[in-house]
Amino acid sequence: MKRALISVSDKTNLVDFAKGLVRNGYEIISTGGTKKTLDEAGIKTISVEEVTNFPEILDGRVKTLNPYIHGGLLAKRDDPEHMATLKKLNIQPIDLVCVNLYPFKQTIEKADVTREEAIENIDIGGPSLLRAASKNYQDVTVVTDKADYDLVLKEIEEKGNTTLETRAKLAAKVFRATAAYDAIIANYLTKQVGLEDPEKLTLTYDLKEKMRYGENSHQKAWLYEDAIPKSFSILQAHQLHGKKLSYNNIKDADEALRCIREFQDEPTVVAMKHMNPCGIGRGDTLEEAWDRAYEADSVSIFGGVIALNRKVDLATAEKMHKIFLEIIIAPGFDDDALAVLEKKKNVRLLELDFSKENEKTRPEVVSVMGGILQQEQDILIENTDDWKVVTKAEPTATQLKTMMFALRAVKHTKSNAIVVANDERTLGVGAGQPNRIDSAKIAIKHAGDAIDDRTVLASDAFFPFNDCVEYAAKHGIKAIVQPGGSIRDKDSIEMADKYGVAMVFTGYRHFRH
Repeated sequence: MKRALISVSDKTNLVDFAKGLVRNGYEIISTGGTKKTLDEAGIKTISVEEVTNFPEILDGRVKTLNPYIHGGLLAKRDDPEHMATLKKLNIQPIDLVCVNLYPFKQTIEKADVTREEAIENIDIGGPSLLRAASKNYQDVTVVTDKADYDLVLKEIEEKGNTTLETRAKLAAKVFRATAAYDAIIANYLTKQVGLEDPEKLTLTYDLKEKMRYGENSHQKAWLYEDAIPKSFSILQAHQLHGKKLSYNNIKDADEALRCIREFQDEPTVVAMKHMNPCGIGRGDTLEEAWDRAYEADSVSIFGGVIALNRKVDLATAEKMHKIFLEIIIAPGFDDDALAVLEKKKNVRLLELDFSKENEKTRPEVVSVMGGILQQEQDILIENTDDWKVVTKAEPTATQLKTMMFALRAVKHTKSNAIVVANDERTLGVGAGQPNRIDSAKIAIKHAGDAIDDRTVLASDAFFPFNDCVEYAAKHGIKAIVQPGGSIRDKDSIEMADKYGVAMVFTGYRHFRH
């Protein structure tokens, strides 16, 4: 008679699976809560203690770690010496292992979890069983995912055993599962001891979906989610309407979320296009904020991604409905607003809990050929009191407020980045140019006649020459905010003084590549 060892934390569909094994000639070895569940279902089981002739000890920390278990798993059935050893020691082979692990991930996701509780949910015996069975997949079937129960039973019923191909696939799946399990534990304990630069970086993600394609239709793509999901994430948004998000949709929507979380105090609308803001507007109402974001660039906003930091009302929805938009993200939609927006079948409507926007962020990871880069997210909170006025002209309180608005916008614009704005909206955005003066010219040209005494210019990095300051001053800019730090800062300051421009240095660069 064949033997199966079953020990699971997640008992979903367990009884039916075990009954199927018994029906096909397996006897069941089991432990603890799993054994109790099977016994109560009327399934005859053998306790691990009966197999090992050794009691469970140390509050259950040691029960399956025994040669009578692991010998039965690891023996090669086609090796005469292995089989002779089993016979000599009276060890019976184990042909199938069904194990899933202690819920470590679910434990550490609890808000009030202690380190002691987390450690007690580190499974030792389970991974050992899975790894042993997987190493010997030539002879042993190993199951760690309840989604595979039906496949395993079907093959056993039809063929008398699982196929070698299936056993190999299940073994590979086990090693992915145990690697992910260990990665979560490693990351948790690494954070507990406060280490920022471990010698090994262990990351694990769960497949959320296979994309139709990547950036372009000839590229394959997959969407993976952090094993410990982050609440304020496009991947946690509830889609109320529209087609599935594409690869590019997700990148644009992610950048829109990063940008909108900069603006919390008043109703604000961010219009994102190709991962650059084409318009940001704020106002006393959401409708007013939308009007200003739209006015910022009524051409580029077409087909854009819109993020709003307030619940969408009917008046705002009716205006958004008039143009083609790819995605609208908000903390909620009034029923009548949703009804209006749903009239367009292609717009994706996403609802997300914005109350989590200030939760601790995780490092960013980007790929390079042959490796990855990891860094903290740029979530620096600046204070105008820390800025340094470097010119003879002093910025007004209104100009300082506008500088902060423009600086938050330029943080989310591709370098080299220049944003021209007033206290209501962005007026022009210059992004991604190989030199800063070209970005300044693009932003100022787009702002055009909207430039007045309220207008400021923000730069994500210092000016290497005084040309940007001169060009801005000649086109009516009265105030500039930039990090400072160039060896030619003096030239820019003198140029600003020449034209009576107020300029402040923040001391912080905000490149976004």
